Amino acid sequence: MTERRTWLLTTPIYYVNDVPHVGHAYTTIAADTLTRARRLQGKDAFLLTGTDEHGQNIERIAREKGVSTQQYCDQIAAVFRQLWDRLDIRYDRFIRTTEDVHVRGVLKLWGRLIEAKCPDGRDAIYKGTYAGWYCPRCEAFKDEEELKQPGNLCAIHERPCEWTEEENFFFRLSAYEAWLREEIVSGRLRIDPLHARNLCEQVNLVFARH
Repeated sequence: MTERRTWLLTTPIYYVNDVPHVGHAYTTIAADTLTRARRLQGKDAFLLTGTDEHGQNIERIAREKGVSTQQYCDQIAAVFRQLWDRLDIRYDRFIRTTEDVHVRGVLKLWGRLIEAKCPDGRDAIYKGTYAGWYCPRCEAFKDEEELKQPGNLCAIHERPCEWTEEENFFFRLSAYEAWLREEIVSGRLRIDPLHARNLCEQVNLVFARH
């Protein structure tokens, strides 16, 4: 007897730096439509959505508004829920990254990761230093070709980026390159669209920031 599997689809876990706009509605309606289509086909389907409530910008915005970070997140998360109700989005779970269940899950995963070993015996997670041009608004490092000159400006916000050096935790992705390539080429691991397959050639990834 074949085991019945659940088809899982998730929207982006939306950042609460502001209230939702048409882009949030577009992706959520698309996800809801796909989930309903699977259910009409008689398949078990689970739609996940929610809000990402961690970040420097969220802390900054809450401070500017004169409220606590949690209070600000509560307000924006409520607006997301109200909009999905108004649009009749039939999600199965609305996750918030400040919820206890999410915090416990992250801590459990992190505990397993810091104990994990690569195939060659090295730690899968290690500390290292990352340096580059950092945009506080994007909360992201920018490559040289992403900057507008003069002034090393963020192309999105048109504000100066800051040269930043910081200690991070890295995931040693390069140790798994041969295995990943074999899985992808053999078809056992399918990646769509095709151009996304070159992601397996990336070196070590920044996993977490201090």
